Amino acid sequence: MEQIGVLLADDNLIVRAGVRALLDRVPGVTVVGVAADRDELVQLAHDHRPQVVVTDIRMPPTFTDEGIDAAREIREHAPGTGVVLLSQYDEPEYAVGLLAGADAGGCAYLLKERLADPELLVRAIREVAAGASMLDPQIVAAVLSPVRDAADLTDDQERLLREVAEGRSIRAIAESRGDTPAAVNAAIDTTLLRLAQGASNGRAGALRQLRMLHAALVRRDQEGEALSRLLPGGLAEKLRADAGAGQRTERLVVTVLMSDIRGYTTIAERTDPIVLAGLLDAHRREMNAAILSEGGTVLQYAGDAVIAVFGAPNPCDDHQTSATRAAATMHARQRALNFRWELEGLAPFGLGIGVSTGEVAAALLGSEARREYTLVGDTMNLAARLQAFAQPGQTVLSEPTALALPPAAAAALIPLPPLTVKGRAGAVSAYLADERVTTADVAARFGPAPVRVPAPAVPSVAGPAGRLAPAEPVRLPIPEPTPAGAAAHVVVGARPAVSRPAASSHPFSPRPRPRVTASLPTRCT
Repeated sequence: MEQIGVLLADDNLIVRAGVRALLDRVPGVTVVGVAADRDELVQLAHDHRPQVVVTDIRMPPTFTDEGIDAAREIREHAPGTGVVLLSQYDEPEYAVGLLAGADAGGCAYLLKERLADPELLVRAIREVAAGASMLDPQIVAAVLSPVRDAADLTDDQERLLREVAEGRSIRAIAESRGDTPAAVNAAIDTTLLRLAQGASNGRAGALRQLRMLHAALVRRDQEGEALSRLLPGGLAEKLRADAGAGQRTERLVVTVLMSDIRGYTTIAERTDPIVLAGLLDAHRREMNAAILSEGGTVLQYAGDAVIAVFGAPNPCDDHQTSATRAAATMHARQRALNFRWELEGLAPFGLGIGVSTGEVAAALLGSEARREYTLVGDTMNLAARLQAFAQPGQTVLSEPTALALPPAAAAALIPLPPLTVKGRAGAVSAYLADERVTTADVAARFGPAPVRVPAPAVPSVAGPAGRLAPAEPVRLPIPEPTPAGAAAHVVVGARPAVSRPAASSHPFSPRPRPRVTASLPTRCT
């Protein structure tokens, strides 16, 4: 069970000690510190990075709203931190106003007397740790009572309004009802509109509070969706689940994939910008789908390049295989796009991919105004360098990536001669994945490759009798077949930004040969 780190704050020593003793007996909850005033609370939050802060609203020195002020300051630096506010005020207007605030997602409002109810306190801690909100049941009853007593509500309508009053997200309500968020919003609006007709003053006040809560819940769901679109896949969920994750730098072993469109500068020069934007959007959409299908995370779109990682932000064991499968799928999807584009008289994209496995540092880097999820390390640089060696339709893999593949997949790779890579002191060992290329083609371009036999403990790349690759090429798995009638598109000649000579002049031209399909295990999950 994942531990939730909790920081307690109350000016009363007995309350602090009692709540700590209570939470120390709860599985999955760890008290990381206790504070007696506002300043100590802010400092301890900075030192310990708790997932949840449980604080009294009124604390020294003025005993007004120091707890709220401290919580806001903490969340400025760690936005995902959950907050449980303890108060003596049972006034619904005050509680609803706090929970409906613009920055109140992941907040709970409990009456201080609830400290005697450990189950409710623990529930509030778990709710806010997950990014949800919660109101004290007594406050919920006070909000609903005028509405329930003065209207003929069905059981379903009353349950729906109760979930709104409790501060549950629209998405969570929809999931519990087996419905869509849009349908839930419509049902809430319809119910509130019906209740508003001919409402008394007391009932109108309760309806106003429910509408405030409903609007806040809709806004938070929209903000959560926007966050998920702006951050790499899985990172938004990780930040919601672990508030301190955004402040840490992690050391991870991952596989980085980098793709680039060959000849993009020339294509851009000859293509209308609006048309080019459409082509690039379609390309990115297909590349994104290929990467996500194998459990990868798209880090960045940089012009015509796509940068992705497998094994981060959530680690997994088979990231090398997942990245290799994703590269094959990217080539297949781009071939399908090229087939359609060529029928429309549009320029096809020739895709080269580099894949590298190794250690990186992963963190949210930047300023307080803007942060980006960034991977730092030689593994990132090597992926960029390797993709520069890939012709259209090819993937160049680093040796650590190749050695980690299953034997059937590794047997399809062709060893390259040691590559001289810019910025590195020594040559780099790499392997080529291309269904159209033989070892003879590689020798014609680079010179003969030395025989490299992997260590006995890692037999994945070696074929029978220690051979690294078969004499004839074998086909890497292609999840999507090329459309009927489509010819494999080959961009030939030098690297990007030059015109393409005839295919017959290039040593890597396709040739008839038997095809063998190598299977790879299930994607990274």
